[in-house]
Amino acid sequence: MRMCSHTRREDNMSAIPKKEKYKIDQEQLVKELRKFIDEERFQDDEYIERIKFRLNEILKENYGEQENLIEVLHEVQGLIGFIPKYIQKEVAKGLDLAPGEVSSVISFYAHFSEKPKGKYQIAICKGTACYVKGSVDIIDRIKKEYDLKAGESTDDGLFSLEIVRCLGACGLGPVMTVNGKAHGLLNAEKAVNILQKYENNEM
Repeated sequence: MRMCSHTRREDNMSAIPKKEKYKIDQEQLVKELRKFIDEERFQDDEYIERIKFRLNEILKENYGEQENLIEVLHEVQGLIGFIPKYIQKEVAKGLDLAPGEVSSVISFYAHFSEKPKGKYQIAICKGTACYVKGSVDIIDRIKKEYDLKAGESTDDGLFSLEIVRCLGACGLGPVMTVNGKAHGLLNAEKAVNILQKYENNEM
């Protein structure tokens, strides 16, 4: 009787003890996290050791369970604060997925981030109501003012920017939130003035 490829794969996976099959590489993890030099916590060897230990646990617990991807990504982001490329590859390996499948899920959901988010997390609505009222002008001005791209943070870690489809406050459009606090009826000048107040600890 011919055995299907899916069954063979499961047998091969079960033949290798999970604790031997999956291990985060300490050196690679340190190298990846210490790219973010403004994050003092990543200079602490003990802190990185705790991250490595918990990552190993998460991926062993979910080994080969492809349907648990989003849950795993939530746990990883909660642990580190973001999901860097190296960790994405390890998640893919642990869940028996292609790396592109993991990165596409991270790209699709605004909640997930590949880089540390800023102290002040800006979200600007680009839904229809805000778009027709000028949200694109606001986005362009903030990008220029702070040399900031969507999905990234400023070099000093102060601001990060996300462009979203709806913030649920269409009547206040154009609207942005900063750490969840809504600021509405904006134009480009008002938006920058609000961010300057956050920058100066006036908000």
